[in-house]
Amino acid sequence: MNTKVTPRELGYKFPAEWEPHQATWLSWPHNVESWPGKIDRIYPIYAHFIRLLSYHEEVHVNVNDADMELLARSWIEMADPDMDRIFFHRFPTNDAWCRDHGPAFVVNPGSLQPKAIVNWGYNAWGNKYPPYQNDELIPVRVAEYLELPRFDPGIIMEGGSIEVNGSGAILTSEACLLNPNRNPHLSRQEIEQYLMDYYGQSQVLWLGDGIIGDDTDGHVDDVTRFISYDTVLTAVESREADENHRILLDNLDRLKSMRLLDGTKLHIVEIPMPDPVVYQDQRLPASYSNFYIANNLVIVPTYRCKQDEQALGIIQECFPDREVHGLDSTDIIWGLGSFHCLSQQEPQLEIGP
Repeated sequence: MNTKVTPRELGYKFPAEWEPHQATWLSWPHNVESWPGKIDRIYPIYAHFIRLLSYHEEVHVNVNDADMELLARSWIEMADPDMDRIFFHRFPTNDAWCRDHGPAFVVNPGSLQPKAIVNWGYNAWGNKYPPYQNDELIPVRVAEYLELPRFDPGIIMEGGSIEVNGSGAILTSEACLLNPNRNPHLSRQEIEQYLMDYYGQSQVLWLGDGIIGDDTDGHVDDVTRFISYDTVLTAVESREADENHRILLDNLDRLKSMRLLDGTKLHIVEIPMPDPVVYQDQRLPASYSNFYIANNLVIVPTYRCKQDEQALGIIQECFPDREVHGLDSTDIIWGLGSFHCLSQQEPQLEIGP
C-alpha cells in the first residue's frame, strides 16, 4: 500500500530511539570497496554487535543470497548469540549502512494500522557511491514483508541525518540537508515541512557542520544525540589545534541557544572526541556519538584510546537503567561509519490493557 497523505496527518510519528524496540534491522556488510583491505576484520566485531542485540530484541539481517546468508550465519553463530531472535531476509543490498537506506518506522497506536514505513529516497549521500538501486529498495521490501502501509515522500533523506526527542523535535544539520547534492529543488522551509510531515514532528532544530572525515556531509548522529525529551549528548573537542574544535564549538553554541516549542532550554551533556583515527593517511569520522540505543542496552563505539573509559562513563550516567557496552570500532570506522550508521530500529507497539 502506498498512501498519499502524510504520516503526520494520520497521527503517526517516528519514535525516539530509547522507546521500546521490536527489532533492529541490519544489512550484512559485503561491499569490499567500503572497507578496502579490511572487510574480513570487521566481521568478528559485527557479529558481536549482533550477539549483544540478540539478547535484548529481534535482529533482522538483510543478505543478498543463500551464500551470503551462510557466511553471515557462520560468523554470527561463532559469537554465540540467541539465534532464535535472529532472522535473515534475502533482500539484496549494495552496502551495509541500514540507518540510511533502511526502513523508517512510524507508529500510531490508535490506528487500525498502528505501524507504517516511510520510504525516503536514497542516493548514497549525494551520488557518491553508485550503484545504490538495491539499497533504495530496502524500505519497499521490508514494508511488503511486514505487510505495512508505506509512505513515499519522493525526496532524498537519510536516517543518520536526523535525531528526534520523542516529543515533537527534530535535530539535523545544515551541511547535510541543505547540501545541493540531496534535494537542490527544495528550500530550507520546504525541507523542514517534509521532515515534520513524514516523521510526524512539530519543529526542526539546525546544527551547522559535521565532523572531519564524515563523507555523508555532516550527519548529526556523529555529533549530537537526543537522550531524553530535553537533553542532548554532544561531542566536543578540547584540543584547539584539532580540525573538529571549531566545528563542534559552533554546534555547542547553537545548542545553547535552542528552545523547544514549550520554551524549554536544552540540557547539554558534553562528551569528548576520541584521539584522531587515521588509516592510510585518511582521517576517519571516529566519534562516541555514534552509539546505538537498544532495549536495556547502549552499544558505544570505542577506539583504543584513553578517552574510551571517560566516554563510556558519561554515557552510562545518561542511561542509568541500561547496560552500556563499549565495542571496538577501530576497524569498522574505516568504512566511515559505526554502530548507529549500521542499524535501524523497529519500534514495538504499545500493548493495551
